[in-house]
Amino acid sequence: MSKIVFFFFFLIPHTLHHPNPTKASPPVTTAAPTKPAGLEGIIAGDSAICDVDQSSLIYRGYEIADLAANATFEEVAFLLLVGHKPTPEELAAFKHELIHERAIPDHAHDVIKRCALGAGMHPMDVLRTGVSYLAQFDEQCQDNAPEAELTKAKRLLAKIPTIIGHMQNVIDGRDFIHPDSELGHAANLLYMMTGAKPSEQEARIMDVSLILYAEHDFNASTFTTRVIAGTLSDMHGAVTGGIAALKGPLHGGANEMAMEFLREIGELSNVEAFMEKSFAEKRKIMGFGHRVYKNGDHRAGILHKLGRAYADTKGGDALKWFEIGEKVQSIMESQKSIKPNVDFPCGMTYYAMGIPVPQYTPIFVASRITGWCAHIMEQHKNNRLIRPLSNYTGPSLTKWNG
Repeated sequence: MSKIVFFFFFLIPHTLHHPNPTKASPPVTTAAPTKPAGLEGIIAGDSAICDVDQSSLIYRGYEIADLAANATFEEVAFLLLVGHKPTPEELAAFKHELIHERAIPDHAHDVIKRCALGAGMHPMDVLRTGVSYLAQFDEQCQDNAPEAELTKAKRLLAKIPTIIGHMQNVIDGRDFIHPDSELGHAANLLYMMTGAKPSEQEARIMDVSLILYAEHDFNASTFTTRVIAGTLSDMHGAVTGGIAALKGPLHGGANEMAMEFLREIGELSNVEAFMEKSFAEKRKIMGFGHRVYKNGDHRAGILHKLGRAYADTKGGDALKWFEIGEKVQSIMESQKSIKPNVDFPCGMTYYAMGIPVPQYTPIFVASRITGWCAHIMEQHKNNRLIRPLSNYTGPSLTKWNG
């Protein structure tokens, strides 16, 4: 019996075991849980996909500047979805699969057309509806097994540019432009939106922008997809939620708002007065600052350099918007010590390339779908329902008939 009692006490945590039962240890005081607004600084889980900090942005061990300079978007997409750098044979097979999966059913064209022509239409709403609609015709939609999820991820990656392209064709009153199997992912996206084959420089700029936007840790939309996946819901449903989260101007819509701000300024000669007025009104300048990066976004300089080089070759309005943007950036840095994030040069670069502003955030989806799907698969592989607590601030207990 004594052995049993001894064994029992051996398992009791030290903080609960009092050698002198007549003199219990004082209760241990614990600090109240922190409640940072927006969960800022809170680590919500583990991930092997992306590492974001002040000095680097890393996708599965590869730094973003290295990827932007030396990889293609298809290679980065494979890296994120499959987990390693592709061999030449793996890359060829991956690109073949994407090209094969680009087409969407005719009835999906009709749905997109009706949505795109609807009153109050927003392109992100059209894209969200298109993804949700395609779920009904994917035989693997409800299958969360790893092989099925990877296949679905490839389908979504391939079909989202087609939805975007068809949507823009409807808005512009053009016939639907079919995907071009001779073009890479980025070039095909541009072609389907505009009806014109992009130059090599334009295709490369779009390719790099997709690399830069592909993944970024537990950002708002990615965290949304993980919360949905954590309930063991399906990939299409989680991605639909991610699109809804990305739509907001404080997240994916920031590149649109950044360009709209520059268009509101209008001319280089207006910048100083406009910025002074904006500061006086405490107006939020979109495209600047970042929840994580306090010393500047690593991606911003990469895209600005490419966009500015393109604007230099185009001249005219393309160069004008970069000159306005650079003046705004100089004032923000000198007077507010706030640096641009990637959305600021993205707005100017896409505008110089003739891409309609409302499509900036859908293009973001065409890239971030890779990160979302990687996180959805990771969540399903090591799942635990995401269920945080809240701090109640409502009225104290009251009797209904009191």
